Amino acid sequence: MDERMKFVSRLLEGDRMSEVCREFGISRKTGHKIWNRYREVGLKGLTDRSRRPARFANRIPLQIEKLILRTKQEKGNWGAPKIRERLMRLHPDIPTPAKSTIHAVLDRAGLVKRRKKRRYRAQGTNLRSSQAPNDLWCADYKGEFMLGNGQYCYPLTISDHESRYLLTCEGLETTKEEFAFGVFEKTFLEYGLPHAIRTDNGAPFSSVQALFGLSKLSVWWLRLGIDIERIEPGHPEQNGRHERLHLTLKKETTKPPAQTILQQQMKFDDFIEEYNKQRPHQALEMKYPAEVYRPSSRPYDGLPEVQYPFHDRTIMVTDCGRICIRGKKINFSKVFAGQSVGIKEIDDGIWLVSFMEYDLGYFDEESINFEPLENPFGPKGQKVLPMSPV
Repeated sequence: MDERMKFVSRLLEGDRMSEVCREFGISRKTGHKIWNRYREVGLKGLTDRSRRPARFANRIPLQIEKLILRTKQEKGNWGAPKIRERLMRLHPDIPTPAKSTIHAVLDRAGLVKRRKKRRYRAQGTNLRSSQAPNDLWCADYKGEFMLGNGQYCYPLTISDHESRYLLTCEGLETTKEEFAFGVFEKTFLEYGLPHAIRTDNGAPFSSVQALFGLSKLSVWWLRLGIDIERIEPGHPEQNGRHERLHLTLKKETTKPPAQTILQQQMKFDDFIEEYNKQRPHQALEMKYPAEVYRPSSRPYDGLPEVQYPFHDRTIMVTDCGRICIRGKKINFSKVFAGQSVGIKEIDDGIWLVSFMEYDLGYFDEESINFEPLENPFGPKGQKVLPMSPV
């Protein structure tokens, strides 16, 4: 991404497009693509796009966080209760955070020793067959490879299952989640939203440490009304069309690789053009994918508001993944940080937690433990309708 910013900086300084493209070793077509993206959305079109919520519940002032961390450094064996007591005695004029809030500050700083938890075991979901374009998209990272300058490239690819149309092939410098957000948002803006996206169980599509193996990326898809599909571990043939695309992509764009990531992106862009508009596909009766594919009728307009009219409360999950109610803090899941969930008291002190149309589990106010229900995204999981009046 730094290389893209350097490229735009040269143009802003008044250098001619042809000269800058020649210096960076890319075509003017790729250069204009980068420049147009900058003019449309600014610097955020060239860098990571974070889906970090605009605000978080229960965020304490930075000065208090520093006091907490300084106390922990001085008293390394102290936990949240002792640190809270010390803050109350030394700074009685400052509102003292709750023990759970202090613990969350220490946790974010990596100063909490965690007990080993049972990890989520990756599994596949029910898989559908597409009948029309945008019924199902497939996404994956083609294996990383080294460029001529020694830098690694991680191509993120997205294709339409029915038409074989290659929607995106973006060369990235990492598989970190925030980079993937930007690629998917750009693709949604250009082609609209699919009904479902099929991936494997790897990051950033899934997280074995999170509730039901969800990730912030997959939670974002759910918010957009996109169903998530995951293939079974060790069964890449369940995403066979996309795997076959990767074989062709590897053969035609990485042997040999380009010198820089911008030059490699130019090779990817040329491949997309040929693959979609010049390459006949036997499975399509020798048609080009561009002759079959049509953009989705579901435009991307950002995140829709989530409402829970048949629940007792709507609560925003804190940045440390907790649900806060009646002075209680329930550990829920960090992948839902900044998201609104619906809670409904089904018995005295027993609450049902739902996200959109999915019931996720229960917690009771006495033990403040969250107990998940059967995985609604697993192979036998079915949607429930907690938002209906039944």
